Parts: sequence; C-alpha cells; structure tokens
Amino acid sequence: MNETATQFLGQPIDYVVILAYFIGVVLFGMYFSRYTHSTKDFFFGGQRFAWWLIAFSGIATTVGSYSFVKYSDVGFKYGLSSTQSYLNDWFWMPILMLVWLPIIYYQRVTSVPEYFERRFGRPSRVAATCIVLTYLIAYIGVNLFTLGQVLESLLGWHVMVGAAVTAVAVTIYVVAGGQTSVIMTDLAQGVILLVVGIGVLLAGVWHFGGFGEFWGLLPETHKYAFSDLTSPPKFSALGIYMQDGVINTGAFVLMNQGMIMRFLSLKSVKDAQKMAVCWILVLAPLAAIATGGGGWIGRALFENGELETTSKEAFIRTAHFLCAPGIFGFVLAALTAALMSTADTLINAVSAVFVNDIWKPFVRPKDTDRQLLRVARMSSVVAAVIGLGFVLIYVVQYESIYQAHAMVTASIPAPMVVAVLLGVFWKRFTPAACFVTLVGGSVAMAISFIPSMADLLIGPLSFGMGPDSYKFMRALYGLIVCGALGVLVTLFTKPKTAAELKGLVTGTELDAMRQYKGGEVNRRPGKKARLRVAVDTTLSDDELCVVPQSALDTMAADPGDLLYVCDKRWWFGGLRSVHVKAGEPGPEDLVKLTPGALAVAHIRSGQDVTVEKIM
Repeated sequence: MNETATQFLGQPIDYVVILAYFIGVVLFGMYFSRYTHSTKDFFFGGQRFAWWLIAFSGIATTVGSYSFVKYSDVGFKYGLSSTQSYLNDWFWMPILMLVWLPIIYYQRVTSVPEYFERRFGRPSRVAATCIVLTYLIAYIGVNLFTLGQVLESLLGWHVMVGAAVTAVAVTIYVVAGGQTSVIMTDLAQGVILLVVGIGVLLAGVWHFGGFGEFWGLLPETHKYAFSDLTSPPKFSALGIYMQDGVINTGAFVLMNQGMIMRFLSLKSVKDAQKMAVCWILVLAPLAAIATGGGGWIGRALFENGELETTSKEAFIRTAHFLCAPGIFGFVLAALTAALMSTADTLINAVSAVFVNDIWKPFVRPKDTDRQLLRVARMSSVVAAVIGLGFVLIYVVQYESIYQAHAMVTASIPAPMVVAVLLGVFWKRFTPAACFVTLVGGSVAMAISFIPSMADLLIGPLSFGMGPDSYKFMRALYGLIVCGALGVLVTLFTKPKTAAELKGLVTGTELDAMRQYKGGEVNRRPGKKARLRVAVDTTLSDDELCVVPQSALDTMAADPGDLLYVCDKRWWFGGLRSVHVKAGEPGPEDLVKLTPGALAVAHIRSGQDVTVEKIM
C-alpha cells in the first residue's frame, strides 16, 4: 500500500459521526421490526408502501457503496462520461412498466425462480435459483469489498475486518425487521447519499468561484457525456452500454430479487409504475451526478495544483479537502449508507430465494409461516457470511472495485436476462429451450473466463478493443450465445398451450389481473374516500371490510372489489395500512375492520383513514 493510502484522514469528530451513524441506522432498522410478523412482512413489507417512498428507497439500493468509489474513479479519469452507466436505463422502462411488473405482481410470485416454474417447469426453477443466488451473493461480496477498501484507507484496517464489521451491522437489522426495516433505512440513506454526493459537487463549484471556473479547469476530453464508441477499451461507450445498460440493468429490473421484492412491496401495480418512472427518469440521473461529482471536482483540484490523489481515492480525498471536521464524517457516513442500502437488500433477497425456492418446496414444505420466518432470519446470517467469502476472492483476483463489479454484472446474469425476455415476449419459447438457455448459457459464460477461450470467443466481438474490453464485451457474447441456444432449441421442441400461458406472457395481463382478484376486474375510475375506522367483531374474515354505499360510489367500487385502507397522514408512505375486500355496504359512515386487520395495519379504532379501490 502506498503512503497516501495509509495516511489517516479526518479528525476524531469525524469518526464519532461515523460510529453514531452506524449505531443510529442499526437502531432505526430494528425499530421497524415491530411491523414484521410473517414471511409476507419479512420479504415484501406487507405490500403496503407508496410509490414515492419506494422510489427513494430503491435509489439507495441502486447506488451501492461501490458507486461513489467506482464512479468517482472513472469521473476523475474520464470526466462527465462517468454518468453514462446511469443514463442508458431508460429503454427498459416500457418492458418493466407495461409487461414485467403486471405479470410478477398479479401472479403473486415470491421470487423470480417461482415465475420460471410457472412458465417453464421445475427444472428451470432449479437452474434459475442457482443463477440468482450466485448473482446476489457475489453482489454482496462486491459491496463488502468496497467498504473494506474504504476503511482500510481511512483506519488502516485490513479489508476483511472492515467488510466483516459492516456485514454484522447490516445483518442485525435485516434479521430483526426484514423488508420493512430495509425499506425504511434505505429511505433515509437514499436521501443522505444524494444530499452528500451533490453537496460535494456544489461545494467544489463554490470553492472555484463558480461553474465557469470549475468547467475551465477540466481537460477537454472530460467534458463529454459519453466516451468514444470503442475507446478507451476499459471504458468505451459500447462496452459500458453492453455491460451496464443492457445486461446489468436488465438483471436489475428482471431478476435482481432485491429489486423485485421492492416492486412487490408497493400497494398496487399503478404505484409500482409511478415508482419506476421516478426511479429511472428522475432519481437515477441525480444519482449519476452524486456519485461522479466527487471525481470531477477532484480532477479540477488536481489540475489546479491543489490536491494530490489517485483516481481510486478521488471521492474521499476531495471530500476531505472541501469539508470541515464533522461534515467530513457525515460524508463518510454517506459511503456507509450506500453500502448498507445495497447490502441489506441483497441479504434479504438471498433469504427470500432460499426460503421460497429451496427450503419450502424441497426441504420442509409443511413448515408453518412462523417456522419459515425463523429460517428466513437464519439464512440472512448465512448469506452475509458467504458474501464475506467472496471478498477474499476479490482481494486476490481484482485490483479495483470496477473490475470486480464488471465481472459479476456482465457474466452471471446473461442467461437469466435472455430467458426472461424470451419467456415473456415469445409464447413459442419452450420449457426445454429455457432450461438449455440457463444451463448451457452459464457453462458458455464460464468457459469464456479461460484466457485462451476468451480470445477465441469474445475477441471477435470486441470491435478491435482487445483483452482490456473483455470484462464488458462478455455481456454481448452472453446475449448472442444464450439467445441462439434459446431460439434453436425452441424450434425443435414443443411449446406450452395458450391456456397454460395465461397471465404469464405479454398480452395476457388482463388474465393475470383476474387471477389476482379472483373475479372480474373493476376498472372504472374513482376517487379516494375518507372515513373513520371502527372494529367489527362479527366479521369472520380478516380480509373483509364493511364501508357505506356512499364510499363505494365515491370509489366507483362494488362489493368484492379489493380496497386499500391507509392512515390519512401521507408522510407515513403506507407504513400503516392494510389490503381488504369490500363486503356488502353498511348503514354507518364508517369503515369496519376486524381486530386482526387493525393490528396488521397498526391503525387504532376511531382513527381517520383513506380508503382506495385497487381493482
């Protein structure tokens, strides 16, 4: 390690702030364990949350701890083109909003592998489970590896020590509160990391005396939003697009169990679609500025002769130069926030896949929900431990976080991304073809890591960029190989019937809605009704409620429709709410719920609520 890296940064007050942040986040997350009573709560937060809350929570998951270090690194080296990884996600929006979200939400799937069993059969579910778990645990390792490197440069700790300390802190509140704790801590951390990242950029601009002065210090090549198409090989626009825009983002929206659980924690598909728009079109560009800005300012300081730093330490060194003691500690806490807000999601996601796709179907199918909840908490601990094992691999194999991250995102998800796309858009795509795509594609990706085979397989697809581009262009290789396997096997095997595909492929979303509701869908537009809650002990079903006819008319609802009862205070973001079904209208101007439903909603009798028709 060089002398710069071993020099401690900051003052005692900064480390007090970091420690206080660690403790505060853990206690904050544990507080929300009071809302977790079942596996539905542990994995999906009771499907109660509003779109804006999940959007901020989701951006915290998108911006991992590697993001500040990684994008400030490339921002220092290449300038504004560091944003291109966040700005090429938009083309996934129609697929996510109009096709994938309705399918997974209305099918009530608990995991992506479960969708594969319904669409293709159990062999494909097993293959998908192996790929998803490998992807998620490797991703946990990337995040722990990052903070281990940061703490090594700040405190002199070994990478594994810093990674282990962070893993323990995250696992404590994930085990306690599950998805609700993850969502609420990530909400706070999402706001913090955006404020800190953009704050460092603005502080730098102010330091130089204005944007013009800052802009003038940047090299000319640093002023372009995208790098050249095929150069430099380690950061070309084509390579970034294939690895990050196509495969990584495709994996994030189609197979990343952590994000799938975030989508399924929303109160309705409509809110999920709103969240997707805000997440991709508003918060992702802000995240691009927040994570890359430190590198841009660091380069300007370097060019101005004010700062000596390497690209890898650009964010930390720039923040230390600009921030007063205490404030610098808050900035470092944002790095911690970015790590925790991705690692907690991934640990919870591994637990969900293990319970729903391994334990429940193959080990103990008769376990009660309480027993499954205990297994979910135990598997969260195991996921963190295995993620630490991946840190050992990254320490030995990769010189930078960027390389480790590119390796994970460009290779492991490719077969799953192709299989999901073919599965939802091509009704002819067969179960046999899906299995071959998943297994054969994974084998083909593994073979491409043999150096001699990489030259043979990926070299022709590198557009002359050579071996330095293979970590990125492996994504294109995966798309071609997996797509070819899927198409060829489909042409020679038998597909499922149209009746077996209802609700599972594009064009059958209305069928999925009927399956979700258990009856015909009410799509008449209506408004929210405001009522007061009362307890009705005569109701025999916790999922049933009674509202007056006037409220049904306001909502354009009928008996049997699905309703959403929520605390009238919008700033709770749906935390205090419950889904119910409308019974026959009552004579009083009240919404009557069972004691069990009130307990789930964390709402008291006599409280004012809003009631909304879902469908």
